[in-house]
Amino acid sequence: MSLSLKQLKIFEATARLGRLTAAADEQALSQSAASQALKELESSLGYRLFSRSGRDLVITDLGQDVLPRVRDILSNVESLSAPYSSGVSGAFRVAASVTIASYLFPAIMADFLARYPDVEPDLQINNTGQVIERLEKQQAHVGLIEGPASHHQLQIIPWRDDSLQIFCHHSHPLAQRGVLGIEQMAQQRWILREQGSGTRAVFDRAIQQAGVNVNTVMALNRQEAIKQSVKAGLGIGCLSQLAVVEELRRGELVELETSLELSRQLSVVVRPETRSSKLVQAFLQLLGIETDQAMVGR
Repeated sequence: MSLSLKQLKIFEATARLGRLTAAADEQALSQSAASQALKELESSLGYRLFSRSGRDLVITDLGQDVLPRVRDILSNVESLSAPYSSGVSGAFRVAASVTIASYLFPAIMADFLARYPDVEPDLQINNTGQVIERLEKQQAHVGLIEGPASHHQLQIIPWRDDSLQIFCHHSHPLAQRGVLGIEQMAQQRWILREQGSGTRAVFDRAIQQAGVNVNTVMALNRQEAIKQSVKAGLGIGCLSQLAVVEELRRGELVELETSLELSRQLSVVVRPETRSSKLVQAFLQLLGIETDQAMVGR
């Protein structure tokens, strides 16, 4: 069997990125050279790594099975360039939902890089559903999510508590009292996060428990767009307290007290095979998660 690092790298990149063209660009190869490398690798292994449907490549079951071992090989080869290092180095792909990426991740990563300066962070910002999908496709080492989730293959680990806040503009009729009763909720125009986001899932669950139907004027995938829409008088909003703390402090937005259950738990998502990665283990420890806890699936 004759294998090359180029072949293994193009296989790993294609599996992670989902497209041969993207993998070729990342590895600084022409598409024809990347395609040839994959063919040679499959020929050497004696089985197909991808099935081909038109222009799309879909990783096979055998490809999925061998992919973690290929990543181990590439990681071990990379470690040869720094044999006396801690092993916490190299590319580190984190998929985080919007609130975490905006308000928590920068300080966390600054601390992580201060400890491990050889790490090369790559942050992918998605909603909770998309973060889960990236971990499924092995396109990220770690996921950070805001919404309730379960998965038969991924491990979802409780991390820290958070709570949503309902708010309005200071000129809104509700601002003076600062209270939103259950009976008033159906009368309001709501500016909310999109379906699939953790914030929206917690809000929908709370509204359902209260037995209320609300009128969603707009569903937006950016917190700043929601805050600006509320400031423009288009309706009332609901976001993490992390996202509105400054606007509430300055009086630009006004907190509305409700009886809704809007608390939630932020979670970390990992794949079982990441237990062997010093990089992932170091990040989990920074978050206050014991690595043996990370191995307890749900």
